[in-house]
Amino acid sequence: MRKKELYEAVVSYFQQTMPVAETELHYETPFQLLVAVILSAQCTDRRINQVTPHLFEDYPTPEAMAVATPEVIYEYIRSVSYPNSKARHLVEMARMLVCEFGSKVPATGEELERLPGVGRKTANVIQAVVFQKARMAVDTHVFRVSHRIGLVSDRCTTPLSVEKELVRNLSKDLIPTAHHWLILHGRYVCQSRRPRCEACGLLGICRQRGVPQTNT
Repeated sequence: MRKKELYEAVVSYFQQTMPVAETELHYETPFQLLVAVILSAQCTDRRINQVTPHLFEDYPTPEAMAVATPEVIYEYIRSVSYPNSKARHLVEMARMLVCEFGSKVPATGEELERLPGVGRKTANVIQAVVFQKARMAVDTHVFRVSHRIGLVSDRCTTPLSVEKELVRNLSKDLIPTAHHWLILHGRYVCQSRRPRCEACGLLGICRQRGVPQTNT
């Protein structure tokens, strides 16, 4: 199967089976989504959704969080991964938003990556979800599923290389949604240790299952 045909088949499948695909993190504002995504690094969305209601109740805005201390924020997020560094990043991020961005979450990758705790993946999530830009955030699920299906070649050994190949082969209007398609498929079907192949509608085109594919 040629690459163009593979992408068309994968997109068609997800459009039919997952017409609505969005983040599973709970939030009400761009700032709250930014906080949740920072917290979600190497942690499950389920855990983050257990932590953020109390945090957002007491610190719903950049202004509120900017006057807190990392020690105080730590008590709210102590059950997530790396709570000490994340507490520090959240306070520093909120202060920078207040001081340099008028308390607004910036829309560009360059500005977002200036914020403490924000790397390329987080910046891409915010741009895609909040601003509907054609940005592909590559987490472990996207990385794994893209390789297994055959959307990217074995030469793509880094998240950035996977991102570039996916963006090159997907239409811009689909990229924000495709990010969630791949994440959710990896989270619930194409799981890391025990993929649920019996529940997967992509078996007939999956490289992992031995379907020959070409790079053209």
